[in-house]
Formats: sequence, structure tokens, C-alpha cells
Amino acid sequence: MRMSDFWRLMDDEFGAGYSRTLASTLVLSAVGGVSADEALAKGVPPRDVWLALCAMQDVPPERHFGKDVPLKER
Repeated sequence: MRMSDFWRLMDDEFGAGYSRTLASTLVLSAVGGVSADEALAKGVPPRDVWLALCAMQDVPPERHFGKDVPLKER
């Protein structure tokens, strides 16, 4: 997962404003007891941070990989 994917998932799930607050304040025990921002800065893979956030925030498994977006008709 790229950082851009991480932030897209964060914004889609939590909203653009709250996702930044959540990333900087919520302590994630699964990635060393630090915030998402700190974990990413330390080199923890974005996918691991995202899944840790999902677990802490009770994001349903069907949304772990983002919202289903319908295909555009041609």
C-alpha cells in the first residue's frame, strides 16, 4: 500500500478533517504504542498502520480495503 492509498482510505472512512486528528492522536498498540503519524514516520508499512487503525476503530472487515466504487458505464 502506498501512502496516498493510506490517506485515501483514511479520508473515505473517517472524513478528511477527522482522519488527520485520528492519525496524530490515537495510540495504536499493534504498531508499537505510537500514533499512526509516528508509526509511518518510523517506517512502519502503511498497510500495517491502516489495519491497526481498523482494529482500534472497529472498521468492519468489508471496508478494510475501501468503499466499493461502481464501475463507470462506457
